[in-house]
Amino acid sequence: MDRLTRGLIAGAAGTTALNVVTYLDMALRGRPASSTPDQSVEMIADAAGVGLGDGEKAENRKAGLGPMLGFGTGLGAGAVYGAVAGGRSVPKPVATAALTVLAMLGSSAPMTALGLTDPREWSAADWLMDAVPHLAYGAVAAGVYDALN
Repeated sequence: MDRLTRGLIAGAAGTTALNVVTYLDMALRGRPASSTPDQSVEMIADAAGVGLGDGEKAENRKAGLGPMLGFGTGLGAGAVYGAVAGGRSVPKPVATAALTVLAMLGSSAPMTALGLTDPREWSAADWLMDAVPHLAYGAVAAGVYDALN
C-alpha cells in the first residue's frame, strides 16, 4: 500500500475519532454544534459564485456540506502526513503531535482566513475544546498509519 493511501485511511480513522469525541462532548455538555462549518460553506459558495438555493434547501445544503469540509480536512491532513512520513517509522508521540497540529491548522486556518474565528482571542477553555477532539484525531490517525506501515 502506498503512503498516500495509508495517509488517507489513517485520516479517515482519525476523522471518525474526532467526530465521536465531538458528538460525545455535545451530548454530555448539552452544547450545540458549531456554526462555523455552515458559515464557511456559505462564504466559500458566495466567493465562488455558486448558489446554495433558497430557504430550507440552502440551510440543508450548508448542513450537509459543512461536515464535508471536516472530512476533507481529516483526509487531507492524513495525506500530507503520509507524503511526509513515507515509510519511515515515526515515534507515536511525534506522529500524534504532527497529525494533531495538521488537523488543527487545516480546520482553523481557513476559518481564520474567512474571518469566522480568531484563535488569538480564544480562551483557555476554547483551546481545550478544540484541542481534545483534534488530539483524538492525531492519536488514532498515528496508530492506524503505523499499523498500515
